[in-house]
Amino acid sequence: MFAVIKTGGKQYKVTENELIDVEKLDAETGKKIKIKEVLMVGEGADVKVGDPMVKGAEVTAEVVDQRRDRKVVIFKKKRRQNYRRKAGHRQHKTVLKIVGIKA
Repeated sequence: MFAVIKTGGKQYKVTENELIDVEKLDAETGKKIKIKEVLMVGEGADVKVGDPMVKGAEVTAEVVDQRRDRKVVIFKKKRRQNYRRKAGHRQHKTVLKIVGIKA
């Protein structure tokens, strides 16, 4: 069974026992959270599509880790102007393990 969930402004296709990286959620490591924004759920040819969400569907996930993503380097330069700026950014991420999908 799979589900398409929405969290952090992005959509993820998930199955049970899968690990996914999502935008930072305020939850402690080891806690279970319920994601009620399910856009699609199904198995094989039996698929339910929400309008916009599937009624009564939810995905249960466990917070595995709170970490930071790899560094993205921002470099600005204007030629012949002696102008160079270098900066870096590391986005906060939450690692989730999908425990159950309820249609």
